[in-house]
Amino acid sequence: MGVSGMICRHMKKDVPESLILIAGRHAYPLMLAKAARKAGVERIVVLGFKGETRRDLAALADEVHWMHLGSMRAFLDTLASTGIKQAVMVGQIAPHNLFQLRMDKLALELYRALNVRNAHTIYGTVADEIEKLGIEVLPGNAFMECYTPEAGQLGRRAPTDRELSDIALGLKLVKGTSEFEIGQTVAIKDGVIIAVEAWEGTNQTIKRAGKVGKAGTVIVKVPKVGHDMRFDIPVVGTKTFHVMKRAKVSCLAVEAGKTILLEKEKLVAMADAMDMAFVAVQTSE
Repeated sequence: MGVSGMICRHMKKDVPESLILIAGRHAYPLMLAKAARKAGVERIVVLGFKGETRRDLAALADEVHWMHLGSMRAFLDTLASTGIKQAVMVGQIAPHNLFQLRMDKLALELYRALNVRNAHTIYGTVADEIEKLGIEVLPGNAFMECYTPEAGQLGRRAPTDRELSDIALGLKLVKGTSEFEIGQTVAIKDGVIIAVEAWEGTNQTIKRAGKVGKAGTVIVKVPKVGHDMRFDIPVVGTKTFHVMKRAKVSCLAVEAGKTILLEKEKLVAMADAMDMAFVAVQTSE
């Protein structure tokens, strides 16, 4: 299996002149803002959330509006006031904060109307409300082609037969249980399902897996079938690799074309230093 490259192409005709960046936590919104500028976006308006969005993102924007989580009416009114017709939703919202929201009347109405409440339905509803304003919500990996792996072996070591078998089981589990919204990450060892991601997120799932599976656990992180690419794009960065090192993970599999790798060269070097197999897999979905 040869070493995979990165998909890296920008369709200039598809690049909007202006963009609304709805930004959550961590570094991904900054990286997307830089990539959008490089692709040719001339004006970026950021909608950030107090206590979530990094303040240094403001330096990359032409205009910034700071919002409170749960203030849905103010959020939508601000979006409409920009006059921009393309937006992208990127970056996490701390899971526990979604249980501590002070919702305005509109947010409460939308929330109560949901029969099932999970990341897909909550963020999907937000995206739908944005699009009702005539604003297109672009995929969360827009402009990030250079950070998306092609199918193949990313690190020095190829997966063993045991690890390949565990990867296959992990893919079957995530894709086969998509309707339950249980997360993108599963941990497998020797054909045994060790941990499945719930609301706590990828890193906490890996920590649990390390306590149970010990050394040799295989991590599979892929989007579910029918995944809404307008939000919740699978992203892997150095923090996750540090967690995997402590958990003594032996193999990581991500999905080609649908996963963002932050600082890819550093991730590959870390995988090699850990003697961890690191691959991007192609699925039929």
